Amino acid sequence: MDDRYPSTDEAQAVHLDADYPDAARDLNRWMPLVKWFLAIPHYFVLVFLWIAAFFVVIIAWFAIVFTGRYPRGMFDFVEGVLRWSVRVTAYAIVLYTDDYPPFSLDA
Repeated sequence: MDDRYPSTDEAQAVHLDADYPDAARDLNRWMPLVKWFLAIPHYFVLVFLWIAAFFVVIIAWFAIVFTGRYPRGMFDFVEGVLRWSVRVTAYAIVLYTDDYPPFSLDA
């Protein structure tokens, strides 16, 4: 993650790289029928994490206004929630992978 102002005519500083899966070899053809069901515990936890992230962002805004710095712990928490959401989306909605996402804010 990067907080520099994005350029409109140059390459962006943040990239999401993912190798395209070989559907015949890497993906189980029956998993899409149950992935949405297996992801329900993640959705339940993510609802509470997003609520917490909302309040953390508000508190971080005040910290940034008064100190000029984004507190590292708050930044790591919000970034972890975003990562977790992307992993669950890749698993259950985009059907990019059959690897069950971990219950973790870490990469």
